[in-house]
Amino acid sequence: MLHAKAIVWMDSSEAHVFRFNAQDVEKARLKAHRPFRKVHHKAGAIGAGHEPLNTAYFNEVSGALEGVHEWLLTGPHGAKEQFLAHVRHHLPMLEKSLYGIETLDHPTDGQLVDHARRFFKAADRMHVQ
Repeated sequence: MLHAKAIVWMDSSEAHVFRFNAQDVEKARLKAHRPFRKVHHKAGAIGAGHEPLNTAYFNEVSGALEGVHEWLLTGPHGAKEQFLAHVRHHLPMLEKSLYGIETLDHPTDGQLVDHARRFFKAADRMHVQ
């Protein structure tokens, strides 16, 4: 069954990708691939003391969006913004199908899918000619 719309919620450790249509929802849960390592910030050192997210994680998330015509990116600030930068730099066609970016803390799966359906319903009303 064709799932032309999607919502992604992601943070630095995992991503939840929901592809859906009017009747069906397909979920993928992707874990970030990186060794556990606590990063300590040394006084006077350049940088924020955060380990950058790994490209393999971003590639898995973007792969889960293959074939989607419209998608919404959500999640806490950091990982979402890094993924967006990755998409802009490496996947311009995927960026063209991005309908919005929203900061959401930790919704349940049901809340996330409901939010996506309401978002796209409103977006579809605005784009009707």
